[in-house]
Amino acid sequence: MKTASLHLALYRTLLVSLLALAVALPAQAAEWPGWRGPNGDGTSPGLKNLPDTWAPDKNIKWKVEMPAWSGSSPVVWGDKIFLNTPSKEDPSAAPPPPPEPAPGKKARPRPAGGRGPGGQEILLLCLDRATGRELWRRQYDRGNDIKMKHNMSSPSPVTDGKHVWVVSGNAIVACYDFAGNVRWTFDIQKNFGKMGIQFGYGSSPLLVDGKLVFQMLQGLYTDDPCYVFALDAATGKTLWRVDRPTDAEHESPDAYSTPSLLVHGGKKQIVIGGADYVTGHDPETGAELWRGGGLNPNKSRNYRVIASTLVNNGLIFTPTRVTPFITYKAGGSGDITATHQAWKWTDKGAPDVPTPVTDGELLYFVDDQGAFTAIKAKTGEKVYGPEQTGIGRTSASPVLADGKIYIVSESAETAVVRAGPTFKLIGKNALDGSYTLCTPAFVDGTIFLRTGTHLYAIAK
Repeated sequence: MKTASLHLALYRTLLVSLLALAVALPAQAAEWPGWRGPNGDGTSPGLKNLPDTWAPDKNIKWKVEMPAWSGSSPVVWGDKIFLNTPSKEDPSAAPPPPPEPAPGKKARPRPAGGRGPGGQEILLLCLDRATGRELWRRQYDRGNDIKMKHNMSSPSPVTDGKHVWVVSGNAIVACYDFAGNVRWTFDIQKNFGKMGIQFGYGSSPLLVDGKLVFQMLQGLYTDDPCYVFALDAATGKTLWRVDRPTDAEHESPDAYSTPSLLVHGGKKQIVIGGADYVTGHDPETGAELWRGGGLNPNKSRNYRVIASTLVNNGLIFTPTRVTPFITYKAGGSGDITATHQAWKWTDKGAPDVPTPVTDGELLYFVDDQGAFTAIKAKTGEKVYGPEQTGIGRTSASPVLADGKIYIVSESAETAVVRAGPTFKLIGKNALDGSYTLCTPAFVDGTIFLRTGTHLYAIAK
């Protein structure tokens, strides 16, 4: 009896442990809480068994039609997916007026190919992760138009598992709980002055310790300063706002990049790239701790920045408008331009729109034509490239997962490249061919890829 009781006790202990493990593992792998994933760096450590081949009739778990196209990427927490999007376009409605031209320039024609801006409502969607079924939608802004490549829904949402925050291209911020109840809204322009960015607001918010951090790097349509600010994530109250000085001219102050989080020496810093500089800020006060220059050495008047800074292993990888691509060492204070530059890249292959990704050893560039380059992260020494992937024009940022880099073109074709020191194109995967700007999300064994017409769940 004692032996039987002991065996029963051991069995129960083992069963409890296995059940706890079964619950814990999906929770760790089931989160893609913001743009570029759980670390904000385009990687998803630990993911395995991801598909590297698919087609409209192969490895598609489900697909759902989107109301309209958008540059916003899906974010995932638990059993829910959140997306920023315009409403469906009304074909009978009069088109909005063309974008206001830059000072001294002619009006820019609308994109060809019948790609309208979408409807006038700006929505937050919540979908069921298992099926793609829409759970709820909420309108939080109105007023949509095409601004160069994107419309007024480009920023990606961010979530902490209880609430989700979203911002529009018109600089309206909203907070919802997971049931779709609005908690607060915040009008950036009403509180801080009219926005002066040429193509509308395109930066996603950064969530840090209960704070939502935003950048407003602007200059073409305003003489007001660039600034960085933080809102209380729970209430929407302003915690701090600080100017971010720049001597950039004309369009060069404008930036569509997203803030990054640096942890160095046990302390957190917010990293902002654009307006001819990269800067580090104290998350508690917004105070500028350091800045690096040289991003626009010729003081060009059109050096707007789109790709975001990338932080890894004490290095701050800083894109510009292609070149120079400058990497700084963390740990500096004041002006670090001369003291903390690790290396500078002026060769072909650096990105303009896609943000790079790294595995710690190699840094991977994808340029705007989908060409692929690998360099040593610590030294900037070229390993190979640019190598042609054959997918064409690319705006989405690459994602590194399961030992592979996934690169999505503007025509919804995905190149899959083996990570490592030798270029190996595993394959190319076409879907619906629609206009695509979105960086995909990776959760468990599933890729959530948003095209101009659908959201796809891709899995083996």
